[in-house]
Amino acid sequence: MIGPNGSGKTTFFNCVTGSLKCSAGKVAFKGREITNAAPDAIYRMGIGRTFQLIELFPGMTVLENMLLALQERQGSMLGRLFRIREEANERQALELLEFLRIAHVQEELALLDFGMVMMSKPDLILLDEPTCGVEIEMREQMMHHIKELNKQGTTIIVIEHNMDVVMNLCTRIVVLDTGEKIAEGSPREIQNNQKVIDAYFGAEE
Repeated sequence: MIGPNGSGKTTFFNCVTGSLKCSAGKVAFKGREITNAAPDAIYRMGIGRTFQLIELFPGMTVLENMLLALQERQGSMLGRLFRIREEANERQALELLEFLRIAHVQEELALLDFGMVMMSKPDLILLDEPTCGVEIEMREQMMHHIKELNKQGTTIIVIEHNMDVVMNLCTRIVVLDTGEKIAEGSPREIQNNQKVIDAYFGAEE
């Protein structure tokens, strides 16, 4: 999903995940209407997301943040506190850290959002500008991980401003402008779409 700043991309994510109430329209997931459901309920249905401003616990390690990401699927708060270091959960977290090639920093302070969203094994992942501010090598790794997850059956929607990432990663692109969809299609179709060109660079007088 692409579009100029302020076009409504993150607002769309917020409406889907219940962070904002929809004023019109409906949100459906797996044939079930989830419009304006509570964020924790939507999370338990199998929708995970990342944020532009990463929401982590800076006093906790990478591994501890990964384990905490399971809390909403594991019963009461008391139960969560007792089960947070369960062997099965820790094994899953370590496997994901290996997948992301960062197992060697599992005890360091966390700067990780992508791994946390994967802990609940969601069916749909919404990534909000995942490569923003990321160096080239890490960006390539991130793109590789996204492609691998998609091959494994996870549906992924990405908000991204880096057009190289978009064109090399996405098979279907939706373009928003001022809160409305103005185009949808393959990377080649979007590259040649005049409405998209006008939205980004302005229509000629």
